[in-house]
Amino acid sequence: MTEEDGKSQGMKVMGIHDIQNTPCARESILHGAGGSLVAGLVHFLATSRVKRSFDVGVAGFMLTTLGSWFYCRYNNAKLRVQQRMIQDGIKNKVIYEGTNLDPTQKKSGDL
Repeated sequence: MTEEDGKSQGMKVMGIHDIQNTPCARESILHGAGGSLVAGLVHFLATSRVKRSFDVGVAGFMLTTLGSWFYCRYNNAKLRVQQRMIQDGIKNKVIYEGTNLDPTQKKSGDL
């Protein structure tokens, strides 16, 4: 068994993307599957029209998947910005610690 045989290929949608390594993809598809099931079932129970309920289920899948995808990606981007700000703050703290420019040192006798 070689090293390449031990690697997992991951799941690809239409052979384009590796879902296992794409952030938010797995969760978005799972939310979309649940959304399609709920939308189609509710529409079927309300109208008893099978074909239209299937169409509503597909639309529910697309809307739920895209909504979950954009929400997750937005939160990840916001988290990355916050992490970058914290890293810059820590870097500045290390650079200015113990100098006259250190904002945490209180200047005595200055009015």
